[in-house]
Amino acid sequence: MSETGNRLRKLLESPNFEPQNYVKQLSQQSDGDRDLQEHRQKIQTLADETAQNLKKNVYKNYRQFIETAKEISYLESEMYQLSHILTEQKSIMESITQALLSTDKDETSKEMQAAFPKETEEVKQRTLTSLLEKVEGGKNIMDTPGRHLVYNGDLVEFDVDNMSPIQKVHAFLMNDCLLIATWLPNRRGTVKYKYNALYDLESFAVVNVKDNPPMKDMFKILMFPDSRIFQAENSKIKKEWLEILDETKKNKVTKDKHKKEEEAPTSPVRAEVSTNPFDVDEDERAVAEESVDLSPEWIQGLPEDLDVCIAQRDFEGAVDLLDKLNEYLKDQPVTQRVKELRVKVDERVRQLTEVLVFELSPDRSLRGGPKATRRAVSQLIRLGQSTKACELFLKNRAAAVQTAIRQLRIEGATLLYIHKLCNNFFTSLLETAKEFEMDFAGNTGCYSAFVVWSRSAMRMFVDAFSKQVFDSKESLSTAAECVKVAKEHCQQLTEIGLDLTFTLQSLLVKDIKAALLSYKDIIMEATKHRNSEEMWRRMNLMTPEALTKLKDEMRSCGMGSFEQYTGDDCWVNLSYTIVAFTKQLMSFLEEGLKLYFPELHMVLLESLREIILVAVQHVDYSLRCEQDPEKKAFIVRNATFLHDTVLPVVELRFEEAVGKPAKQLQDLRKSNRPVRINPESTTSLV
Repeated sequence: MSETGNRLRKLLESPNFEPQNYVKQLSQQSDGDRDLQEHRQKIQTLADETAQNLKKNVYKNYRQFIETAKEISYLESEMYQLSHILTEQKSIMESITQALLSTDKDETSKEMQAAFPKETEEVKQRTLTSLLEKVEGGKNIMDTPGRHLVYNGDLVEFDVDNMSPIQKVHAFLMNDCLLIATWLPNRRGTVKYKYNALYDLESFAVVNVKDNPPMKDMFKILMFPDSRIFQAENSKIKKEWLEILDETKKNKVTKDKHKKEEEAPTSPVRAEVSTNPFDVDEDERAVAEESVDLSPEWIQGLPEDLDVCIAQRDFEGAVDLLDKLNEYLKDQPVTQRVKELRVKVDERVRQLTEVLVFELSPDRSLRGGPKATRRAVSQLIRLGQSTKACELFLKNRAAAVQTAIRQLRIEGATLLYIHKLCNNFFTSLLETAKEFEMDFAGNTGCYSAFVVWSRSAMRMFVDAFSKQVFDSKESLSTAAECVKVAKEHCQQLTEIGLDLTFTLQSLLVKDIKAALLSYKDIIMEATKHRNSEEMWRRMNLMTPEALTKLKDEMRSCGMGSFEQYTGDDCWVNLSYTIVAFTKQLMSFLEEGLKLYFPELHMVLLESLREIILVAVQHVDYSLRCEQDPEKKAFIVRNATFLHDTVLPVVELRFEEAVGKPAKQLQDLRKSNRPVRINPESTTSLV
């Protein structure tokens, strides 16, 4: 940069620079316009250099920013690794400390046991009484005879839903129940806790909660339909709680069993003689009670095992246990003890059924397709709930189909949307049918429910289909293509023996009929409009290419004899109105045949008849009114083309596609036969 440019830069960068004074001085010192132009050029050059330097600095800083971000990412990774190493070292140190403390505690306990004999039940009761004096509202707990303390300690209760700590509690485990007391914030004398809940040992199940740092050392107590989660101080105390709870529950079961055996009458009692021949002898009842062995450990713990399976979502394991019990009791007499066991088990069966029903509810996630419901459906069927399983399965799939249709994006092109809709719906229906056949293979009574559901699902599909195709006033050709696509997809269901074609047709017939009648009215109005402007002149297509194109169009419509109506050069010996009418009529016929159902036979025939009648009546009227012999001859030529070429092609094409003759069209053609005219005749149609 020149010395002048440097001075100018320093001047503009100075903190005391004032633009107004600078411009005023510059205008006074300049000799004319040329000086101002040169100064302007210097300032512009300086501005360009500044902008260029700014771009370079931005690029340079941007590169530095990327490099700094990479360095931060590397540093974050190293810090994470360091934190992980420190956490592992901390856990190792804690385990070593706990192992040393456990060894010391075991040695101390051995010394204490050697120094002092084992506490008697009376001492345990006194200990429990002294502890319960610290619990507000816990005085009546000792009213039950024989109740004593087994274990107690502080725990922290967590919320089941969001796993956040709720409160600090103190748990008292007794030989027949579990007391939960909360800490009082404001202590009153010796009272430290407040009574919260008391659970019988048979009313809950204990489940270990897997450690997921920072959530660790937790266990869950299940009291269906509720549950509570507690956290111990460390893993050792958690293990003690789980072991002592399990042992105490087993001891209570064993004690209750012995108590029932001891309560059996041992003193001889004189039996009363019953005159009722249907009374069962007490000796026989006692023999029956003894013949049913309910002492196996798996039977004693069956209710709790079922609770654990339900809590852990092990539905197969729960149903396996129920099947095992039913097989064991199949040939056994129904005694009082069996009835009591059945009552407990039936309650678990009800809970299991509720959980399985919730798994199949539409409120659950619908992802995964029909296979995602197989697990719950199979277990409900094993429980003898096949009807309920069928109902819930079909409701779940109906919600899935409805959601899929609702989430389908409506594209601008109707045919593209219909392709996606049909592919989505019929693929889902096919998968549902295959899954239903697999799940309910042994329950043929459920197949009628599936057929009814299929019809309702098809109605849902047709609602979305009609809304997009018919309510949006699409052209008849587009509607015909869309209906053709739906028919083709519906044929796929015949692979599994399910034919819903008739259902699809019956649901679409109303909309298709309305579309045919609407398009018929459009053609009739267009024909009448052209008729009003008819001049009865030959067509001049101007170019040979246009004539060739018209010949191809007529040939594709089935008019093989059209070339006899073409003349030299680019002339056609027919009027523009008749040619346009022929093309429109044949187009309507082809689209109508694509939409054809047996229920629409008369609708299509009458529509064709009315359209043809408009042209025929116009030709007849023109012949009656025309006085020019040459024009009359030209009109007769057009009438002959309609009668001898167009109408036979329409009848033949209709009969080929439908398989029935078009009697109404035949009658129309016979009643409107053109005749040759002489120059003096005024009538040409009979």
